[in-house]
Amino acid sequence: MIASVALLAACSSQPEQAGSPVDKVLLKDFNPVVVNNIPVTRVERAKFDIIDMHAHDYAANIEEVAQWAKTMDEVGVLNTAVMHCSWIGRPFEEYVELYAPYKDHFRFWCCFDYTDMSPEGIEKACQLLERYHNELGAVGVGELGDKGEGDTYARPGDGKDIHIDDPRIKPLIAKCAELKMPISIHIAEPYWMYLPMDETNDGMLNAVYWHVDTTNCYGYNKLMETFENAVRENPNTIFIACHYLNMSHDWPRLGALLDKYPNMYVDISARVAESAHTPRATREFLIKYQDRVLFGTDNGMDPEMYRTIFRVLETNDEHFYCPEFAYHWALSGFNLPDEVLKKIYHDNAERILTQYK
Repeated sequence: MIASVALLAACSSQPEQAGSPVDKVLLKDFNPVVVNNIPVTRVERAKFDIIDMHAHDYAANIEEVAQWAKTMDEVGVLNTAVMHCSWIGRPFEEYVELYAPYKDHFRFWCCFDYTDMSPEGIEKACQLLERYHNELGAVGVGELGDKGEGDTYARPGDGKDIHIDDPRIKPLIAKCAELKMPISIHIAEPYWMYLPMDETNDGMLNAVYWHVDTTNCYGYNKLMETFENAVRENPNTIFIACHYLNMSHDWPRLGALLDKYPNMYVDISARVAESAHTPRATREFLIKYQDRVLFGTDNGMDPEMYRTIFRVLETNDEHFYCPEFAYHWALSGFNLPDEVLKKIYHDNAERILTQYK
């Protein structure tokens, strides 16, 4: 008996000692390989036709526009919302001209002009918005973005200290309702970016690169307050909250906002990793709010990017890693019902863009 106990102790796992591999591998180098013998599904093309409601002016020239259009045809994306409010400095007119040969593949979204915030300046901005809509085919406004200091993506004017509930821009928001142009807006960042950068932070690998210092700007909850103010005070304007409103860590809170405001939608863009590590809760949310969710990518033009998103939405695959998203956790698929997929992929966006064009 004593010998058996000794043998068991010898064969059992022992705590790692100082100087062992666990002390030498840096968190940033953690790159696990799945060993489970489980299904791996490759989705070459989306199950239903797609309207991508969130992308940007990624193409540098007409050759890249052509390749992007070819990729979209291959993976099943009918058309893509190319948003002008981003880090690219091309004037709106030039960007429309660049994509014009493939205009059936792309829909144009424009900026608000904050150059002059006086009443007269805002009136001119409303007139410019109307021209972009009527003459150049802009179907929406966005991506606006507020990560604490005001509209990050504004141009040509500086958007600093201009938040979405700023009373000075209310005429612009009203003009969007009149022109039936939805507003797509990025509010805050994922919640991990606001937590301490320490061993308790669940999203550390990603959060450390996008950490938000709120010392001199609005914090997470204050930003959410500004967004809700705007949605509540402008009930005739459609607001599309990008990236699940950066609230994928709290589905009940996000659902409560959707219940409260029928003019609010969310897109799923650039939040595959943030949502696919809680697949059952996310699936439940997407099924419950299937009429208020829009497909979006916000991750460039690579065909494998699309296929990764399709795998998450369409399959029952589990425990797979996507290092390009920079989190340490594994993802799992939602295996969404066909009727839900069709709405998220296409029907909800088509309803908005048809009703509001």
